[in-house]
Amino acid sequence: MSSARYRPDTPDKVFAIADCNNFYASCERVFRPELNDKPVVVLSNNDGCVIARSNEAKAIGIKMGAPYFQIERFAKQHGVAVLSSNYALYGDMSRRVMQILAGFAPRIEVYSIDECFFDLTGLKTDLTDYCLKICAVVKQWTGIPISIGIAPTKTLAKLANRLAKSGRFRQCPVLDWHTLDDTDAVLAETALNDLWGIAASWQSQLALLQIADALALKQADPKRLRQHFSVVMERIVHELRGLSCIDLEEIPSPRKQILTSRSFGEKLTGYDDLCAAVTYFATRSAEKCRQHRLAAQALTVFVETSPFDTRQPFYANSATFEFQLPTHDSAQLQRAAQRGLARIYHPGLSYRRAGVLLPELLPDHVAQLSLLSGERSNRSADLMQTLDAINQRYGKSSIRYAREILSQRWRMRQQFKSPSYTTNIRELLTIRI
Repeated sequence: MSSARYRPDTPDKVFAIADCNNFYASCERVFRPELNDKPVVVLSNNDGCVIARSNEAKAIGIKMGAPYFQIERFAKQHGVAVLSSNYALYGDMSRRVMQILAGFAPRIEVYSIDECFFDLTGLKTDLTDYCLKICAVVKQWTGIPISIGIAPTKTLAKLANRLAKSGRFRQCPVLDWHTLDDTDAVLAETALNDLWGIAASWQSQLALLQIADALALKQADPKRLRQHFSVVMERIVHELRGLSCIDLEEIPSPRKQILTSRSFGEKLTGYDDLCAAVTYFATRSAEKCRQHRLAAQALTVFVETSPFDTRQPFYANSATFEFQLPTHDSAQLQRAAQRGLARIYHPGLSYRRAGVLLPELLPDHVAQLSLLSGERSNRSADLMQTLDAINQRYGKSSIRYAREILSQRWRMRQQFKSPSYTTNIRELLTIRI
């Protein structure tokens, strides 16, 4: 493929990236201000390990990924607030932040749950002041603190954002790359693993080419690096030189697959327990399909025991079913998951995890129907639309399939979970005067 296709654009673009500071912890603090200035950690599913930390928790030495049972005593000694993950809250707070950011720029790219790129090209104002206003509005309207990096490329904007959060140059939540006195000196002090897009496996290979920091990478021959790595590395070199090669992705790429899986709060042995779990997973997968206007051509259900349980042999298995016609009907996906579970379930084993994978997705409007399937398909679509409307209006799982409630033993252990303040009317914040 010709390199001309990847020729950098003109260097007059201006990108910014907003990053929510300590996002999960910040979401919790919005509704519990007594946690401000105190160490906070958020745990993974089933309260397994640390997946988010406030700055105060980092300062006292709590590591990312630390198993909770190892730090439990330490956390109590240091007054650490320990919270179970509350993804409904985090997702809703993210949506609110992104809606605000969309009002400040003509083009945005929601990059992750707590990061958003936006285009400031052509804006005739002081960019630092403008972004400080954005930070202030987001904080006032949502309670979430953000930092913003500004630069001529997305790669440098990510680096500027990292520097803004570190407070290395000034105590300000906004850093404009253009305002730095010596950008090469900054790059010389920037490790390769601090650059956006540099895979961990590439660092040792770059070291063999005498490239040990971001400045050395900027000064390297991009065509030579493309031969050693890929066009991705060539683009990063150009981006470090201030030439934009990576534009905003305003329209997300269509999803290729959907995975709904969970480790259980306790090990399960009974078929009904597992059946309730995979039925729920199939239902959630179907809802995600309809949300993204996709249809599944196949479904894979899988189970596994714990590889660390020495009292029984390790067992993992899966079963896949192909549909005659692509579907996002919850009942059809459930039946496939249940048939698959019946095929791979072995009595007497203690299962640690199960899941449902939809590996081959198509846009729902391109699914080819048979001459006799039209009426049945219309009834299915009407039923799913009605179910989704009821659950959206009255709350998630207001209407459920019977097999989902055969058992509750498979559900996650979340002994420290905060209320879903913004998504469940029964858990709204109560203020007493």
